Amino acid sequence: MTKFRGCIDIHSGQVKQIVGGTLTQDDATPTTTTIENFVSNKPSSYFANLYKSNNIVGCHVIKLGSNIENDNAAKLACKTWFEGLQIGGGISDVNALEWIDCGASHVIVTSWLFTKNSEGVMEFDWEKLKKISKLVGREKLIVDLSCRTVIGDDGSRKWIVAMNKWQTLTANELSGCFLKRVGEYCDEFLIHAADVEGLCNGIDEDLVRSLGEWCPQGFEEKIVYAGGAKSIDDLDIVKRLSNGKVDLTYGSSLDIFGGKLVKFDELVQWNRDH
Repeated sequence: MTKFRGCIDIHSGQVKQIVGGTLTQDDATPTTTTIENFVSNKPSSYFANLYKSNNIVGCHVIKLGSNIENDNAAKLACKTWFEGLQIGGGISDVNALEWIDCGASHVIVTSWLFTKNSEGVMEFDWEKLKKISKLVGREKLIVDLSCRTVIGDDGSRKWIVAMNKWQTLTANELSGCFLKRVGEYCDEFLIHAADVEGLCNGIDEDLVRSLGEWCPQGFEEKIVYAGGAKSIDDLDIVKRLSNGKVDLTYGSSLDIFGGKLVKFDELVQWNRDH
């Protein structure tokens, strides 16, 4: 059954909510194009404890940039809820086990899984997937297949996996076959709809419906969709469109992140009721 999942996005060592498509640099600078919807004055541990105390399981911490400030904030969250949070952002075969040792329940891997092909386009590297799956164990690995929408010449929509802070389109298109094959080596999928992330203008209903149709056997409630959620009713919509197979996370619309559209207590109650 569809449920609410929590998130903790960390940028420049602070918990933030960012408009996804605008993130181009690791840190805020006077010339950055990054649009910030929310910057918290509370540490990552506050949000980790909030999710823990309300039993919101399967929450993810995403480090938006590779720097010591982000690492420290992520480690603090892990310490607060040991083996209760998933960690993503700059994960590779070099540091994955370190994050498991720090207390992450899962590591979330994305950009490292891609290699430039002979045509100069980034393409999914199956050998890298197999390597990191064997290293940490399939049951501790989440693959981030966040994507951007591309409109074909015939007007049809497709979703292309994006990496490098969602700025670089890869050679890989989301599909049932692709999810099934990747799912042989991981425990869950995390999928941001980057074009609507942080805008609070509604979810990508076509993508949610497709994810429900594409869901590999055994991955029911192990696909987490993020992007655009603006109402408690979006949980009902995701439940209906995906037949309860896809979970939903909220960001900028949520009151704990400065939003005025969705109350955290309502999401907690949803999970309890369902």
